[in-house]
Amino acid sequence: MIAAVHDPEAVDLLRQLIRNRCVNDGTDASGQEVRNADVVAAVVGAAGCDVERYEPTPGRGSLVARIAGRDPHAPSLCYLGHLDVVPVNEDMWRRDPFGAELVDGEIWGRGAVDMLNLTAAMTLAFARLARSGFRPRGDLVFAAVADEEALGSHGAGWLVEHHPDAVRTDYVITETGGVPLQAPGGKILPVPIAEKGSCWCRLRVRGEAGHASTPLRTDNALVTAAEVVRRLAEHRPQPQIDDTWRAFAFALGMEPDVTAALLDPQRIDDLLDAMPDLGLAREAHACTHTTIAPTIVHGGTKINTIPDTVDLDIDIRTLPGWGPAEVRAMLSDAIGDLAGKVEIVAALDDPSTASRFDTPLWDAMREVTARFHPDGTMVPALMVGATDARFFRRQGAQAYSFGVFSDRLSYGEVAAMYHGDDERIDVESLEWSVAAYEELGRRFLG
Repeated sequence: MIAAVHDPEAVDLLRQLIRNRCVNDGTDASGQEVRNADVVAAVVGAAGCDVERYEPTPGRGSLVARIAGRDPHAPSLCYLGHLDVVPVNEDMWRRDPFGAELVDGEIWGRGAVDMLNLTAAMTLAFARLARSGFRPRGDLVFAAVADEEALGSHGAGWLVEHHPDAVRTDYVITETGGVPLQAPGGKILPVPIAEKGSCWCRLRVRGEAGHASTPLRTDNALVTAAEVVRRLAEHRPQPQIDDTWRAFAFALGMEPDVTAALLDPQRIDDLLDAMPDLGLAREAHACTHTTIAPTIVHGGTKINTIPDTVDLDIDIRTLPGWGPAEVRAMLSDAIGDLAGKVEIVAALDDPSTASRFDTPLWDAMREVTARFHPDGTMVPALMVGATDARFFRRQGAQAYSFGVFSDRLSYGEVAAMYHGDDERIDVESLEWSVAAYEELGRRFLG
């Protein structure tokens, strides 16, 4: 199937955003999102909207535009997109990751899924609403921000801290939700209403320096660190079953005994170990466990010297209710009798956030989605990664991850493209999201 291009403006905009190569590697000078901010600002500005630009660090550009509401007491809505993308290993791609090639109805490139496709769709939906003379009941805000891929300290986080009124709304829509999942019980459309917290830790493993030519009975910090990593990787915190997971598990429509196991803290781990669908097993595990992933090791000074310290960077994603005390207890439990050799020397605690889904916006999203997927059911879900939605939830907003995607790419294929190789999006999904965001604005705020 080759998707026809019915909205060349959307395709051209996404291709420009990909080609601008706004790669955020986590350093202050990377990203240079001002390039994509310029493109987006030109589209929105041409629709007659005033655009406020922000650049807390040179090149780290964000923007905010607003269609003022006619009723100050009506609910307000923000479309929140990000302008940066993660780094890429170009040797692992079949096509140029910044070429934005259009091949057989698919646009290839870093950010095509995460999330330049939806940023482009939000841009055009907002601009078209403005051009049409749309007068919403409450404010409609569009924010396109830098630095989502590295904690948001130059983007959404900075805006909420330094210019909170510029982005304060009652509701927020941002990335990833709405990808169709073909479950045993039929098609479901997971829309995250909550996300896990992040607790990134640096552990320092200590030993004793010595000459590497005489390693017998030395206290080699690297050897100890290897055992610490093994224990962390094998540790399984106690599963937690909450209402969001319960609703998602029932929506999968699996055999009754499988569903029962997915909801049983005593049985779920064995089920996931045996589950043939690895993608679903990983998702289910992440949704029901605080997870630990050792990711980076730093250590050693010279090839002929026994290292006395090794640093391990650990990515911990916490479930609701977890804080630093719970994380420390988990690490102590996992490391066991080596705990005396391990010190937490740095930790970022960014706790889990959640929104309600008994809201008028949730109902409006469900009605819009039904136009594109009459055979699908929208269900609440937990985002196991992190998005900028957390900043807005802490500001008091109800925030959801919402887009509209076609059936061309499977849920598993799309999930694998986040920070992965050969990232691409089909034209139909891009066009559907433009139309959906425009309709959602009219339906919710009209």
